[in-house]
Amino acid sequence: MAAVTLSAAGVVPRMLLLDGAIVGSELIVVGDRGTILRSADQARTWQAAPRATPTTLTGISFAPGAGTTGWAVGHDALILGTTDAGRTWNKQFQGENLQDSFLDVLALDATHVIAVGAYAMYFETKDGGKSWSNRKITEDDYHFNRLTRGPTGTLYLAGERGTLLKSADAGATWTKIATSYDGSFFGILPLEARTLLAYGLRGHVFRSTDDGATWAGIATPQAVILATALKLKGGNILLAGGTGALLTSADDGVTFSPAAQSPSKAIAEIIELPDGSLLALGEAGATRLAK
Repeated sequence: MAAVTLSAAGVVPRMLLLDGAIVGSELIVVGDRGTILRSADQARTWQAAPRATPTTLTGISFAPGAGTTGWAVGHDALILGTTDAGRTWNKQFQGENLQDSFLDVLALDATHVIAVGAYAMYFETKDGGKSWSNRKITEDDYHFNRLTRGPTGTLYLAGERGTLLKSADAGATWTKIATSYDGSFFGILPLEARTLLAYGLRGHVFRSTDDGATWAGIATPQAVILATALKLKGGNILLAGGTGALLTSADDGVTFSPAAQSPSKAIAEIIELPDGSLLALGEAGATRLAK
């Protein structure tokens, strides 16, 4: 994969970008100081949405199938909402402690959304964001880093100190997933109904074929933070993270090797664009990658 120079009209996306979502034919990304950018041409040109906050935004999610209703979360315990596919945003919720940070958000549908973050923050709405409630789902106050959903609807939550949790009832109850690793996990990538990849600090990757009952360690060529993972439509798997690390697997996550080329700075998110190319978000902003 070779980096392609990104031409931008009006906005040069070279600020810190942390997450993105495809909404219909458009791409929306969020990041530093409340940045929200939209692209209608596969990340070649960008337009800035009206800034709703000066706060760094860390996660974004849209209701599946809805196309217009979405949420963004970030520092200062902030949750934003949109009902027009990301063109405008409004504050829906802000916690009392502005030292708290949301780190991820997942819209299960147009009304049910879960936001998670630092110190085991877990907030939920079932009315489309009109009201948010918080609850404690673990005894420990470890950070929750990423929330994902598998092909059968099971939810997976990854965090620090070896924290892995799953829910088979849309978050009503959570059970602990045991592993032999007590370092930080940055996510679980569901590959199939029962096959999972868990990834985290210092290149640690674990693979399970029984929905987390047992795990096998997977060797990786770089001992770097692995912050994000993606299964491509063609079947290959990508892991990405610190110092621009970009690893690829063609055997369903059994082995990984470095990609031929990758960005030089840390990657926070990888998105497969509708045209089949890839977009890396992170310290370098938005970098379009060619396969």
